[in-house]
Amino acid sequence: MPALSIQMPMLSEQMQQVLQVYNEGLALYKKRDFKTAAEKFKKALSIKKDDGPSQVYLERCEHYSAEPPPPDWDGVYVMKTK
Repeated sequence: MPALSIQMPMLSEQMQQVLQVYNEGLALYKKRDFKTAAEKFKKALSIKKDDGPSQVYLERCEHYSAEPPPPDWDGVYVMKTK
């Protein structure tokens, strides 16, 4: 189920588009489909360049594409550096 599945009239059209694409990316991320999720986060960033959550998850997707998480991964990202 998407994190935000209702239309919110108080959000701009741009933010509604970003949220839709971001939620698609997040669902793929949770399914460990990091390559496809990264494409969704890139698309969200093409709509709104400074979308922080999309940038964070794009970086995590790139990390996990290079170094996949263990089989028992629960979706939690553990920071290696501060």
